[in-house]
Amino acid sequence: MAVTYLKKAAKSPTSGEDNTRAIVAKMLSRIEQGGEQICADYALELDQYDGNIVVTRDEIDAAGQRLSQRVKDDIRFAHERVQKFAQHQRNALSDFEVELSPGLWAGQRQIPVQTAGCYVPGGRYSHVASAIMSVATAKAAGVQHVIACSPPKPRSGVNDAILYTANYSGADTILALGGVQGIAAMAFGLFTGRPADVLAGPGNRFVAEAKRMLFGRVGIDMFAGPTEIAVIADASADPRIVAGDLVGQGEHGPDSPMWLISLDLEVANKVIELVPGLIEHMPEPSRSAARSAWADYAEVIVCDSREEAVIVSDQYAAEHLEVQCEDLDWWVNSLSNYGSLFVGEQTTVAYGDKCSGTNHILPTKGAARYTGGLSVGKFIKTVTTQRMTEEANREVGAAAARISRLEGMEGHARTGDDRLGKYFPDEVFDLGR
Repeated sequence: MAVTYLKKAAKSPTSGEDNTRAIVAKMLSRIEQGGEQICADYALELDQYDGNIVVTRDEIDAAGQRLSQRVKDDIRFAHERVQKFAQHQRNALSDFEVELSPGLWAGQRQIPVQTAGCYVPGGRYSHVASAIMSVATAKAAGVQHVIACSPPKPRSGVNDAILYTANYSGADTILALGGVQGIAAMAFGLFTGRPADVLAGPGNRFVAEAKRMLFGRVGIDMFAGPTEIAVIADASADPRIVAGDLVGQGEHGPDSPMWLISLDLEVANKVIELVPGLIEHMPEPSRSAARSAWADYAEVIVCDSREEAVIVSDQYAAEHLEVQCEDLDWWVNSLSNYGSLFVGEQTTVAYGDKCSGTNHILPTKGAARYTGGLSVGKFIKTVTTQRMTEEANREVGAAAARISRLEGMEGHARTGDDRLGKYFPDEVFDLGR
């Protein structure tokens, strides 16, 4: 396979994980032992915030009054599409019951979790869209109580637009807490008395690690890290559009991978030429973040065939994957590993990130090999049921007893024996004794 790297990353998405893990483990331990006071201490130490942790109704209303009508309209525009898409996802999850053999019925039910914790980033940027993606999706799933959590600014608290959006999307409680302390508060039920059953939402490496460490005690949407973009481009692609899309994701942070998989050497070289200039024309802090991301985490690969490009792309399993090529249907049918696919030049990651309707909380670090992004299904338990007649025990009970004894599990076998003896006292069965 002829694959050429014109640019190779100096770092990988897993760089620096050991140090992060140690910091997060210490914080989680302190918060679990010390509870709400330790969370408040971290809010003061890390965010210089000493206001209300549980945001009041008056604070939510005041935040809404400070926003322009245009901002509110844009938030509602995005919410309408995300909520509609999530509702269609919910409608696609159905309960059923089927008779597997005479007298034996088995089925499934879709039951929402009771409490969801939704983290909304608010550090370098105020991720208004993330409030919609997590909170509205949880509500569409039917979650009874949704807790939204977002980092406060010194003295002023949670960003006004995030407060308005979380409330508009249906959050029942909003906490002014960031980072590990916010994740821990939702997981342990601090300030609310409602421990989260599922934690969802993007965040920095400390947030991602806190979710990873708490997995098992609570469910999580996915293992996630810094945001990623991959673009597959052939000779028909516009290098300026490709370069702009890469830079657009690079502004997320200095550790955000950017990958170009090109079928055309000229396009690849032109993108490499354009990216630094586009970065330097960005305002701060976007410029510094994208500059570091391009220097340390970007790769440009040239493939001889589209089949090779598919193999390379599926190995990366990028969070966001754009295809700017001819014969788009071929690519859609051939690619397997990605968090969300953006088909053709006319769409871009930013549309999905902000308002087009699909969810922007997506798998990173190769997790797209085995999971998709946030959906209503992440907040729903698919549970099974069974019921059967006495007559059905004649067949099932005997088979279960024989299999149990084959495995050496006599106690299991005898539960079948008991029913056969009660329902069919005059019959003799082969029970594997």
